[in-house]
Amino acid sequence: MKYQPQLNIVLHEPEIPPNTGAVGRTCVALQAKLWLIRPLGFQVTEKSLRRAGLDYWQHLEWEIADHWNDFLQRLNPVSERVWLYSRFATRSYLDVEFERGDTLVFGCETRGLPSTLTGTYPDHQLLRIPTHENVRSINLSSAVAVAGFEACRQLGLSF
Repeated sequence: MKYQPQLNIVLHEPEIPPNTGAVGRTCVALQAKLWLIRPLGFQVTEKSLRRAGLDYWQHLEWEIADHWNDFLQRLNPVSERVWLYSRFATRSYLDVEFERGDTLVFGCETRGLPSTLTGTYPDHQLLRIPTHENVRSINLSSAVAVAGFEACRQLGLSF
């Protein structure tokens, strides 16, 4: 059964199919729409992508956009509340009041979000998930789960 998305989860140039599959499963749990921005490091037909998403993939609302501007043009309704997650951001995701329809953007596993993208948004829209100094960053699918479930908690969503 499809759903009316509560959030948009965007993976910008994801590289690892099992991470994307796990994010897809999380999006079903959150009632979020998954957006994949090309280029992708895999084919969406890859077995490891489907395996990580288990049998939830058919319940997922998702689209692929050819590039960032293509995504922005297709986002409907257009959300002005775009939150970009970066380990270089100074604002914690815990300092944001999320709203229905918000867009949470995550970069690829090895490079994160490019500065050409983060540089076009004001600092208050760049968020980080605080971690101990010994950890450079957390796994992409973990980051999406942490941020997504916090947004849903704030929205008071109960499933």
